Amino acid sequence: MNEDYLWDKSGEPDPQIQQLEEVLGTLRYQPRPLVVPRELAPRRRSYFPLLAIAATLVLALLAAALWLAIHESGPTRPQQAIAPQPTPPTVVPREVPVPNLARSETPDKRVRPKSSTAPMRQRPRTMEAAMSERERKEAEAVKEQLMLALRMASEKLNQAQRRVQGPDTPNQIRNQHKVG
Repeated sequence: MNEDYLWDKSGEPDPQIQQLEEVLGTLRYQPRPLVVPRELAPRRRSYFPLLAIAATLVLALLAAALWLAIHESGPTRPQQAIAPQPTPPTVVPREVPVPNLARSETPDKRVRPKSSTAPMRQRPRTMEAAMSERERKEAEAVKEQLMLALRMASEKLNQAQRRVQGPDTPNQIRNQHKVG
């Protein structure tokens, strides 16, 4: 066997190698153009899904803007306070006579400042006495609104705390400390 024939086809070929070359020759590389199947061929890009998404976003933005415009420009309902509960009549404080034991005055005389000779005017001593009836009703209504808002905020906080704690910790008392 001539090994040069195997490498560079020089020299005399061996009959067995020639026969093997003929048999395997049908499997030899034959250059041909690349054929890509239709399923894998690059298609023209369809922009329809992107256009549909963009149109949906634009419609959602327009709907949100329209909703805000309607709710902001619409007539606002006046806020009404909860009717206040009847309160007991306000007692206006009055001056109590104080007997001066150093002088011999009768107990029914009122105490006056020593530096002033002018008669003393009575001034209201409490905030309620200084307010008019209308102002007092307004203040009570505002107080009721504030108390309602505080109750609602407290309830919302309690609900949020219950959700955070989860269903596996019902009625759990936290932060128990001994006093003393």
